Amino acid sequence: MSLNPLSEVRYRLRLASEHLERAERAYELCDWVAVASSAQLAVENFAKAVIAVFETPTWSHDPSNQLLRLLDKVPSSVGSCLAELAALATEVAPEHGRASYGEPSRGLTPTDIYRREHAEDLLNKAKRAEAQAKEVLQKLGAMPAN
Repeated sequence: MSLNPLSEVRYRLRLASEHLERAERAYELCDWVAVASSAQLAVENFAKAVIAVFETPTWSHDPSNQLLRLLDKVPSSVGSCLAELAALATEVAPEHGRASYGEPSRGLTPTDIYRREHAEDLLNKAKRAEAQAKEVLQKLGAMPAN
């Protein structure tokens, strides 16, 4: 399989946007677990959209290391956005497992864990990841400016 970078970028952006929209709808329904799950997947895929400009994204739920390895390949004008996107990906990556399985060692289900404040924080991180990814992609010429 060969990678078509722009096709992969568009796909990842669409996928991330769908997850973000799902997180926003779940927030309105007070479904904190669904917010956490969808927000994490949104951040993950916004990061992978940027990675796709350069290489095939891995299957990891934490693409931050792959993203950080690109720092020497990008113009300095996007370095801080890329670093922030990587930090967001690292921060929310554990939510993938927690939103799916809870914390079995503590006997907690996902519903036991998530509350409004946590969901709101994750949703805001997903929105921040969207902004950072789009800024990087615009500066790299991988998507049109607004």
